[in-house]
Amino acid sequence: MIQKLIPVYFMPGMAASSKIFEYIDLPSDTFQMHFLEWILPLKDEPVSNYALRMTNNIKHENPVLIGVSFGGVLVQEMSKHIHLRKLIIVSSVKSKFELPKTMQLARTTGAYKIVPTQLAGKIDVLEKYAFGKEVTKRLALYKNYLSVNDPKYLSWAIKEMVCWNQESYDPDLIHIHGDNDPVFPIQYINNCVSIPEGTHIMIINKYRWFNMNLPKIILAE
Repeated sequence: MIQKLIPVYFMPGMAASSKIFEYIDLPSDTFQMHFLEWILPLKDEPVSNYALRMTNNIKHENPVLIGVSFGGVLVQEMSKHIHLRKLIIVSSVKSKFELPKTMQLARTTGAYKIVPTQLAGKIDVLEKYAFGKEVTKRLALYKNYLSVNDPKYLSWAIKEMVCWNQESYDPDLIHIHGDNDPVFPIQYINNCVSIPEGTHIMIINKYRWFNMNLPKIILAE
């Protein structure tokens, strides 16, 4: 009897492309990897409606969904519309209570509305004025993995992230989080698989951990 491959769909973080998963390698005799990309939101579209539209890109029954950062929020919203084998989030949050105080304050004050999202389309300009190896390195990394630089998308994504209103979450959800994540500090995170020295981009620079452990996490009952 031929065993069907397990479909695993990956959703990247805010404005990023699926290229962030380029080093992820699951055994091809067990898993079939699929990569989702961001689409432009409709005017004033709630993330729940956006998630419903995104489920049109899921072509298999009972898939695994893996989302990074804001992509982790999106796959949780998608899971409310389709049946999953497993839901996994990485470097993300499970509810509004796990958002850091700065984001909660931005939500309360509306400060997220004044983020200069138009700069996202000017990476080449920023590169010319970058000072220091770390800044240059980060800009190069950002440029390499950025897929959506539309200011309307970015304004929408920032608002939906900061104003996400989920209070409870699926108890079967698997949350993988770095203990050195500066975007979503681990002190606000509950019930997660903690990765030592893991940062917000650990899906890229700690890919060996994921390649070793994701198969076991997916197959675990």
